[in-house]
Amino acid sequence: MSSYNTDRDFTDYIHTNLALPIIYKPINWTQVNLDYDYAKEIDMQQGIDYIFRDYNGNLKTVQERFREVKYQKYSDFTIRYRRDENIYQDRHKSEYYKMKADYFTYGITNCYKNSRSGCTGFVKYAIIDLKKVYEKIDAGDIIIRDNGKNVCTLENNKIICPVKYNRDGSSSFFPIEISFLVQLWGKEIIVSQEGFI
Repeated sequence: MSSYNTDRDFTDYIHTNLALPIIYKPINWTQVNLDYDYAKEIDMQQGIDYIFRDYNGNLKTVQERFREVKYQKYSDFTIRYRRDENIYQDRHKSEYYKMKADYFTYGITNCYKNSRSGCTGFVKYAIIDLKKVYEKIDAGDIIIRDNGKNVCTLENNKIICPVKYNRDGSSSFFPIEISFLVQLWGKEIIVSQEGFI
């Protein structure tokens, strides 16, 4: 099974068994059941994994990523940036360019991928308002460029985020430090979180 499929299976399992009761239920977001083909299309074309309805009936589109406990030392979330080595030109731009989801739910579980049935919760998780993140990037408050480090830095109330590369060369990504988002913009940008601050 490919790494993508393994990650997807893990994320799907965590979504159903942990995220729905632990993350979404407390904020009264209810998952909308989607037609399989439509769900696949919005995932591939718009970076939307799920659609929820909040307690007022408003729709919320969400991209999710869950990682195993070995990543618990990190306090950022990552967005896939480019796949320049892909043989298909139209696949070079990754989720940063195509993502239309309103929110990004990111969590670190208390288990490993190969023992997911033992997962009982999250070490940390956050629901991030992606529209606000993109607004901050457009306004120059979040800057994506090499800062010579592996992590984001905070400089003059701006978050400087490096572009990093996966070891296998398949793609690049950039991290955004969640504690910096909370420090600078609080509830304006973080809908819900636990364990990141």
